[in-house]
Amino acid sequence: MRIPSKEECFQLLCETDTMDHIAHHSFQVCRVAMCLTDKLTAQNFVLNRDLIEAAAILHDVTKTRNIRTGERHAETGSDMLNDIGYPEVADLIRQHVRLDVYGLAIPNEAEIVNYSDKRVLHENIVSLEDRMAYILERYGTTPESRVYIAINWKKTQELETKLFHHLTFLPQELQTQVDAEKNFRKFSDWRNNFASAMKKY
Repeated sequence: MRIPSKEECFQLLCETDTMDHIAHHSFQVCRVAMCLTDKLTAQNFVLNRDLIEAAAILHDVTKTRNIRTGERHAETGSDMLNDIGYPEVADLIRQHVRLDVYGLAIPNEAEIVNYSDKRVLHENIVSLEDRMAYILERYGTTPESRVYIAINWKKTQELETKLFHHLTFLPQELQTQVDAEKNFRKFSDWRNNFASAMKKY
């Protein structure tokens, strides 16, 4: 299995001209995902931490482009990672909006990335209810889309119940559990170095 390093993930965000607010969001999702992964691993669940980290950082890697084109960023992001040789990361990115399968007994990597994204609004950790209210307002533009969102959200609530059944803290305590590592500052430094290097060519 090939997994891009954090530095390679940063480079992909630079190459796709990821907007700052999307990068802020992605690194907060990554922090949530790493917290959940470490807490579940402590409960003897087997999860690929490096895979989750890369997929969380890159889950919106094509979103900047897709804002202009109207494409589905989960699909185009997945296609991009497949094309450059990271099929396992691509699979998690593809499922970050909607999982292929819900209701599995054992937590897996796709569920961690999917749920972590559902707990971050912009760059803030929020409740599922607050995130759903935002998604309904932003994307529930038709009766069909609102039904789709409601169905997906019920499944996400069930996923939350499953995950936290195995954890020693409550969903509303997630904010206090998340490590405050300043990933975005590191990415900002990387972006500046990358831009300087590109000017030499």
